[in-house]
Amino acid sequence: MKILIKITAFVIILLLTSTFIPALAQGNTIGSISARSACLVDADSGKLLYSKNADKRMPMASTTKVMTAIVALESKVPLDTVIKIPKAAVGIEGSSVYLKEGESIALEDLLYSLLLASANDASVAIAIAVAGSEDAFVELMNKKARELGLCNTHFSNPHGLDDKEHYTTARELAQIMAYALQNESFMTICGTYKKVLQRDGSTRLLVNHNRLLKAYKGVIAGKTGFTKKSGRCLVSLAEREGLRLICVTLDAPNDWADHTSLYDFGFSNYMRVYFEKISIEIPVISGEKSSVRAESQGSSSIMIQKSLADQIKLTLYAPRFIFADVEKGEIIGKAVYTCGGRVLASSPIYACEDIPKIHYGFNLIDWLKNIIKGLKEWKK
Repeated sequence: MKILIKITAFVIILLLTSTFIPALAQGNTIGSISARSACLVDADSGKLLYSKNADKRMPMASTTKVMTAIVALESKVPLDTVIKIPKAAVGIEGSSVYLKEGESIALEDLLYSLLLASANDASVAIAIAVAGSEDAFVELMNKKARELGLCNTHFSNPHGLDDKEHYTTARELAQIMAYALQNESFMTICGTYKKVLQRDGSTRLLVNHNRLLKAYKGVIAGKTGFTKKSGRCLVSLAEREGLRLICVTLDAPNDWADHTSLYDFGFSNYMRVYFEKISIEIPVISGEKSSVRAESQGSSSIMIQKSLADQIKLTLYAPRFIFADVEKGEIIGKAVYTCGGRVLASSPIYACEDIPKIHYGFNLIDWLKNIIKGLKEWKK
């Protein structure tokens, strides 16, 4: 027989507070979004909070460089590797840090140039250094896209200049960003607002094109993009009190306002709820100890609408008692969190120790087993 205990004491609710005044979003509403395609996603669960043509294939301009950076960072080329700039990386159309043929620059500095200054010449230099050629590097980008399960993303270059075979969707660009933010080096570089590079005795100041890093509370990373065909493109990541949101806009004349509006909506209406580690004692029958300590694996969390947070309940399923032997790691119960009858999370509860069975006095079966064992040994 199992006991049912409904409690809320194990739930820690971290209330979100913000002094930022919503510019376009008020309460539960979102103002007009200029983007042709957009989405707002919970970075940890992938849950879609807002969608506008989120699965429409679109050009993504220099937001491409999120994938370029990840492929480079996951390669076997160390960040301190000094790269000699090839002729093929010089004079690339669009944004540039004006690399010169034959000059030497570390891969890490090229990545800063890529993600802060959106340098197309740096992207080609990185591609050739990592894969031997631009085409080979693009193959790696598409391979990574397939590994991430992206069905509507294809790359034809490492910088994002227009090509009919170069496209993604708002939803899949959010997935790429969610994957990228797991890389510490990416987050460090992408979240840097200013960086001074030393190049051949001279210095160059790089300023991140993502002005949301300074303009919106909580934005910690992102990448801009623009071509005449793609329009203004932007992917960004913001975090407040443990809630991490990714916003993507493609072909957005007012992308800064779009991201502000979507983040205001997200942070005003959603929060992250934390569940503590569960620890209980269960009586043990015929054991060397009278009870066993059992625990869930650890704390967890989930994103939920703020309006539902006070309805969360924990139901603990566990036996009234168990019989020895008890083995460490044995599942002896589970904790289930619900809200309005819907399961939010479930966690097994494991025994934390071995509890052997007590053997009382003379045991006929054990005595016979020992006699048989002794006879077998004697015959040998």
